[in-house]
Amino acid sequence: MTEPTPDVATPDGDAVLGVLADAVFMVDGDDCLRYGNPAAEQFFDAGMSHLQGRALGDLVQFDSPLLDLAAKARQGASAITEYNVDALSPHSEARTVDVQMAAMVDYPGWVVVSLRERSIAHKLDRQLTNLGAGRSVAGMAAALAHEVKNPLAGIRGAAQLLERDVDDQGRELTRLITDETDRLCKLVDRMEVFSDDHPLERKAVNIHRVLDHVRRAAASGFAGHIRFVENYDPSLPPVMGDHDQLVQAFLNLVKNAAEAAPGEAGEIVLGTAFQPGLRLAGPSGEGRLRLPLVASVQDNGGGIPAELRANLFEPFITSKTSGTGLGLPLVAKIIGDHGGTVEYTSEPGRTIFLVMLPFHDEAGS
Repeated sequence: MTEPTPDVATPDGDAVLGVLADAVFMVDGDDCLRYGNPAAEQFFDAGMSHLQGRALGDLVQFDSPLLDLAAKARQGASAITEYNVDALSPHSEARTVDVQMAAMVDYPGWVVVSLRERSIAHKLDRQLTNLGAGRSVAGMAAALAHEVKNPLAGIRGAAQLLERDVDDQGRELTRLITDETDRLCKLVDRMEVFSDDHPLERKAVNIHRVLDHVRRAAASGFAGHIRFVENYDPSLPPVMGDHDQLVQAFLNLVKNAAEAAPGEAGEIVLGTAFQPGLRLAGPSGEGRLRLPLVASVQDNGGGIPAELRANLFEPFITSKTSGTGLGLPLVAKIIGDHGGTVEYTSEPGRTIFLVMLPFHDEAGS
């Protein structure tokens, strides 16, 4: 055990709270903020000179659960802990936090509040959820390919034989049967891309070449009316993965962005960045991988409907009348197979999908 240096003073409370990543602040009996550490200033996006004396109700939405929790903390003798609380500032995006509150015995009515953001925990949870969604579709695809395609072929063949011996009205019905069986076969074919029959051909891949390929393919087709903006970090190392599958994943993200963008005013921003710190388990249990490479697809559309967000990466979840809801599950599976994860934030006028990937380490570390 290391003994403190004799000539070094014991740090005061401000110094201790100042190094914490959690936002810690105190409110008085009137719910006015009296003190906050630097993390609290960052959380509320304002300095203490501006925050001190402000009512908590002015800093969060009027229906924020933080207000009710503060009232409960004053009534109890023990600390209150609440998980997965939505804390939304009127001037910032929604954040999910774990909250701890406790009444200050020596200061009647005062409450100390600690907020811990759950962004990293959510990335871990979503990675498992999104990858699980992709895996469930993989199993479904294998079953459909085996159990459905052969009977569909038989139905289509029988309809074609019947077409020779029926009148015009009957011929219209047999053609409807063949058209619908063709449509179902195409759906099964799309689901077969989830199969694990074709393992990744891993090699060093330049993520900017992937995004450039996707941009050119989109601009010459479904996104011809969209303005593309590129915001790349040219110093990024390669990704260890499959070029074609990465193209497929980002093409799906760009297609969704193009369909969400507002017509001729539509804009898609493709970006890359280096963001160290996040580690997740590898796709085959080969240890924990660093995911410092971030590639983003941003659009200026209306945002993702609130009712879809909780299950966005599950199969058949879509707001499009003609959509199948298989695009994002496929993205989740491909990125999960690469040992990465997919995150998103969405609000009216700005939706961003963030793909975090491991880089290619030539040293093998």
